[in-house]
Amino acid sequence: MSNLLLVVDDLEDINGFGFDDRAISFAQYLEDHPKKGEKKLSLINLCDSGKYLSRGYYCSLLAEARGHRVMPSVNTINDLRSKLLYMSRITGELLLSGSNTGGEGEKKTFYVNFGVASDPGFSRFGQRLFSVYPAPMLKVVLFWSGGWQVKSIVAISLGKLPKAERPKFLEAMLKFNEKRWQSPKKKKSYRWELGVLVDPKEIMPPSNKEALSRFIKAAAKCNINAELITARDYPRLGEYDGLFIRETTAIDHHTFRFARKAEIEGMVVIDDPTSILRCCNKVFLQDAFTYNSVPALKTQVFSTHTPDDLDAIEKEFGYPVVLKIPEGSFSKGVFKAANREELSAHLAELLKTTALVLVQEYLYTDFDWRIGVFNYRPLYACRYYMARNHWQIYNHGSKRFNSGGFETLPTYEVPREVLDAALRAARVIGSGLYGVDIKHQGKQAYVIEINDNPNIDYKVEDVYLGDELYMLVMAEMARRLELKGR
Repeated sequence: MSNLLLVVDDLEDINGFGFDDRAISFAQYLEDHPKKGEKKLSLINLCDSGKYLSRGYYCSLLAEARGHRVMPSVNTINDLRSKLLYMSRITGELLLSGSNTGGEGEKKTFYVNFGVASDPGFSRFGQRLFSVYPAPMLKVVLFWSGGWQVKSIVAISLGKLPKAERPKFLEAMLKFNEKRWQSPKKKKSYRWELGVLVDPKEIMPPSNKEALSRFIKAAAKCNINAELITARDYPRLGEYDGLFIRETTAIDHHTFRFARKAEIEGMVVIDDPTSILRCCNKVFLQDAFTYNSVPALKTQVFSTHTPDDLDAIEKEFGYPVVLKIPEGSFSKGVFKAANREELSAHLAELLKTTALVLVQEYLYTDFDWRIGVFNYRPLYACRYYMARNHWQIYNHGSKRFNSGGFETLPTYEVPREVLDAALRAARVIGSGLYGVDIKHQGKQAYVIEINDNPNIDYKVEDVYLGDELYMLVMAEMARRLELKGR
């Protein structure tokens, strides 16, 4: 892990904090760094950055030029200097995460230190604000007008932080950097650092705990130091060379923001944001399958619910017929209609939450194929069997038998038409890690969808390859890191 320093306008500002060995003045940073043979630095810039070309501005600018990791970034500093810029990213949802009580004309001022709001009523607001604008100290002024509105958000220096706020700042900084202040243990020096994004509370994660452990062990063998991170580590993302997302992705979600930020910062990222955008929307996939001659079930898109629409669906598809929302995972948002009454009810209900609904022909099979593909090559193959007395792999209405069984096979045992369809479909998306779902009947394969964040679970997808599956993924990650480093 890189060394961490606190940069201040005046060393007097940080007296009494107990960080004399970590603190330097801006002048010292300007003159003494980078040093020959110095390890990569991480900086917390506590200088005044309120004005353009101030010391705080130059501290972050020089840090980025020198390849040092710094908080706040120049982009964050610039955005916070313009109310037009930062207001465009402060959504109503963000404000609603704070206290919902106030009086007309009431004003509220508080500080957000490393995402911790000094007013407990705005703790969630502070966390979300920090995820958008990661800065050590922010002064927030709100006013009430039918709800809390932003009057101003200002990044302040340590020297301008009121004395009464300093204990809270110190506590927040220690908590944010608690791992860094610990005495480092002697450990192997790795060539690359990899963040593995997970949600410990996710009910159906893409990889279970043992699989994550095996990914980390495989990474170490590829000279990669992989560690688990969560949504709260967004401000620290720049510390890593690569990002591996092992949390269910969505577009309007922090997983996409992680992927986008990683891509902008030049990191190797799986899943990349383009893959997330394409795979998470079944409307895109349907069009892409059509234009690229990928074998798929007959599908049409509907945006209205009229008698003519119902007539058209009945004429084209008959019954039963399947309805899907454009964005969904683990069989959620997918319904089967057996007659006109069910069709009308499902279509009307889905159009309340989405502008478009996919209608797809129904084809029952005992199992769906899942072909794992990475960098245009087949990685693993599974048969996922339908849940008991159900037409899908997952039955979210059943508490006891909510999913079917599985069978993992070597890819060379997969029917040729299934493997060809999977590889053709994956090429439509990119060179990432995908799970291609396919129905197979006779000699015909039909691609159902492509998952940008496919399951790789211990004792499921790895049954045939074992630890080699994790090694194949991490070896490709190392290859991409090596290419980025050239």
